[in-house]
Amino acid sequence: MKLSIIIVSFNVKYFLEQCLHSVEAACKNIEAEIFVVDNASTDNSIEYLQPKFPFIKFIKNDLNEGFAKSNNKALRLAAGEYILYLNPDTIVAEDAFVNCLQFLDKYRNAGSVGVKLIDGSGNFLAESKRAFPSIIASFFKMSGAAKLFSHSAIFNRYALGNLNENTTHEVDVLPGAFFMARRNILLQLNGFDKDFFMYGEDIDLSYRIQQAAYKNYYLGNLSIIHFKGESMQTNKTAYVKNFYTAMKIFVRKHYAKQSAIFLNITIALSQAIASVKHRFLSAKKEEKKLNFLLVGDDADAISAEKILSHCNKSFQKINSLNQLNRTSLSKTKPAIVFCIGNLSYTETIIFTQKNKNKYAYFWHKAKSQSIAGSSYSKTAGEIYASI
Repeated sequence: MKLSIIIVSFNVKYFLEQCLHSVEAACKNIEAEIFVVDNASTDNSIEYLQPKFPFIKFIKNDLNEGFAKSNNKALRLAAGEYILYLNPDTIVAEDAFVNCLQFLDKYRNAGSVGVKLIDGSGNFLAESKRAFPSIIASFFKMSGAAKLFSHSAIFNRYALGNLNENTTHEVDVLPGAFFMARRNILLQLNGFDKDFFMYGEDIDLSYRIQQAAYKNYYLGNLSIIHFKGESMQTNKTAYVKNFYTAMKIFVRKHYAKQSAIFLNITIALSQAIASVKHRFLSAKKEEKKLNFLLVGDDADAISAEKILSHCNKSFQKINSLNQLNRTSLSKTKPAIVFCIGNLSYTETIIFTQKNKNKYAYFWHKAKSQSIAGSSYSKTAGEIYASI
């Protein structure tokens, strides 16, 4: 077995549906197995998805065991030479897995690889490549200097702003949204640290891979869509608390006591600022008036038409991206629905990056029962479904 893919899911069955269709396409020429660990979802995720994907190995937890423990449960069952940890709110290109595997086969000092993450509006996500937390990096991020000097190696150290997002680099931290590593290393390190319930476990694992004398590589020439935490967006206060609690666990575990004291003070201040910021932003509502444009062959668009009609949404149709002409659309923000059939995931991801923020973007596998996407880069993903 070459590759084992592990996806931990909680109440995101429609995002997971579209994700699994893209994963299936990316596994076409690879000896692979796919695990979905359901963390006690209440949306009937397994009952909905298992008949659609009978080749997938579903594991149902009776309780929400968190990201780390659930991934480790599947790791113990996995047979692949390589393991991919993947978030359920992602869309991957057809060549994403094979290119990562070729890199790992070629560079034996590589313990893990990650890819370029872009959000549902086509924007690069800075967490695709990061440095380990430090006092100075945290201060510059908290003060706003990192954003002001986004390409500075000093002021934006945490996001490695000086490294070109489109090329390959050795980095400190890779995100858990797409984290491919050698199975033997993961077993040697006992996978993720179960003390991390959610967030921070990817930083910790990246750190321990380096401590084991391997390198973490960011492959900027490969891109996937990440809708950036659909499930966490429903409770921003809990997200802030969980994230900064995870940072404190990491600092306490790996940094010397004196450094940890000062860094924990910085983390506490950052958490306080983030809490106020999230409360302020949550009070703002963005108006979402979308004019849907279905892109794909008529046969591939039929199921999307039914879904939008069921949701009382108006739409137009074109057969290919080459026919796209924005002037023919209404003045409301156009929302493109990529109807995957003859249209590939790869070309939709390329188009999204080239036209970032120009449209809202959604994905629909022909004959599936959902449409998943995002209208705005700063909001949670959105779902339209017929059932």
